Amino acid sequence: MYGLISQIKRAAVSVPANIAEEVGRNYKKDTIQFLYISRGSLYELETLMCIAIMLEMITKEAFQPLSILIGKNQKLINGLIRIKN
Repeated sequence: MYGLISQIKRAAVSVPANIAEEVGRNYKKDTIQFLYISRGSLYELETLMCIAIMLEMITKEAFQPLSILIGKNQKLINGLIRIKN
């Protein structure tokens, strides 16, 4: 259980951290790569939360608002990737 919680925290922190690092890059290829990493971390977070539901660490109802936020952030990052390409 502790390991899953730790992974959830790392994935959640990775999203904004990689976006912040992307902002500081001057090379287009680097910036897009950090956005891809951020998007991957969102998918990882979603998967980890689904595992937490299966392990009954969280209810589906409690996850629903987070799922909506994850989806919105995925769309935002996809838009940034399109703009940067």
